[in-house]
Amino acid sequence: MGTNLPRSAEANERLHRVIPGGAHTYAKGSDQYPEGMAPVISHGLGGHVWDVDGNEYVEYGAGLRAVSLGHAHPRVLEAVRAELGKGSNFIRPSIIEAEAAERFLENVPTADMVKFTKNGSDATTAAVRLARAATGRKLVAKCADHAFFSTDDWFIGTTAMNAGIPDETTEATVSFPYGDLQAAEELLQRHEGEIACMILEPAAAVGPPPGYLQGLRELATRHGVVLIFDEMITGFRWSAHGAQGLYGVTPDLSTFGKALGNGFAVSALAGKRELMELGGLHTDRERVFLLSTTHGAETHSLAAAIAVMDVYRDEDVITRLHTLGDRLAAGVRDVAAGIGVGDHVVVRGRSSNLVFGTLDEQLKPSQPYRTLFLRELVGGGVLGPSFVVSAALTEADIDKTIDVVAQACMVYRKALDANDPTPWMGGRPVQPVFRKYA
Repeated sequence: MGTNLPRSAEANERLHRVIPGGAHTYAKGSDQYPEGMAPVISHGLGGHVWDVDGNEYVEYGAGLRAVSLGHAHPRVLEAVRAELGKGSNFIRPSIIEAEAAERFLENVPTADMVKFTKNGSDATTAAVRLARAATGRKLVAKCADHAFFSTDDWFIGTTAMNAGIPDETTEATVSFPYGDLQAAEELLQRHEGEIACMILEPAAAVGPPPGYLQGLRELATRHGVVLIFDEMITGFRWSAHGAQGLYGVTPDLSTFGKALGNGFAVSALAGKRELMELGGLHTDRERVFLLSTTHGAETHSLAAAIAVMDVYRDEDVITRLHTLGDRLAAGVRDVAAGIGVGDHVVVRGRSSNLVFGTLDEQLKPSQPYRTLFLRELVGGGVLGPSFVVSAALTEADIDKTIDVVAQACMVYRKALDANDPTPWMGGRPVQPVFRKYA
């Protein structure tokens, strides 16, 4: 394939002329890829995508982990096409809203009610608002070790990209480390009666220590705090019921999205009836403006969600994801160790949600070495800022990826020996999403 992407370069210029950042999600920006190697996608099918230059790639992390079944999955498309013929948006609820909600609650039996919306940020912020209303408290406690919760001020104000957000908003958010029950208890005691909720991903690259989630559940109950699980990633990757189903811990509220629609725009806020009804019509308490979106119940997206849940039920997708991830992780670790970079090119996370780390000579995370590694992957026909698999990938795709990683590791070894990755970067390093200046 090489590194020549003339049509993608032209398309990137077009994107940057009319879209701030050149993409509608910062994590998809061209700054996340080596210079001159940010392909613009033409189409995808299954576990592969093609760019506008005609190059084909094995794709990982599709749709930022949203497309877990693969692109253009036939059962999902069939359901969507059937619903589109009936109209997509009406002045009153469509019957498919009840059908989708009932199906979701069958899938996530720890919740009593659910409300759908279009993106994860709206769902998590609605959960925070609900917790504040229910408790009458102001402070939000977020897990400091999890990368992203929402585009809204209560979270973004705590990142390096906090321009435009008042200090008083940021001061209403406090943090706790993942996996440390004592630290969580000390935070709750320090702000006794002030914290409305604790929000965290129940699991991420590192799973919960034994008893941790159960301990958080007990602490939240004891201190009158609403426990919120952000299951945007863990839902439909750890299990079809989310991490709460896998670990047997029931939060007060939880949010789902990404894989729920296999690329179609649908996310969900779910939880206990007594909390959810504060945003409904069957409460004597002051009403909460919970979620109210024109397109939140678009019929074809709900049809996609129903189809996704049915596929997960019928085809044991979770096992497939873990089997593919196990094969990939083992292969990458083997070739990295064989080439002498096993301590520098590392694979972490659950098999269904793998990420890779690129470490320098001092074994510290390195954006220059990440640039070198990504450059070799893209040039070899592998596209992905992670190793998050979809069920549409084949064993042959995994094996090809391992071969490309082996080539990348040989270049990585040369850079380590030279104590300088610059000659193999092809330009400026890739950048972290959250940074103060462009």
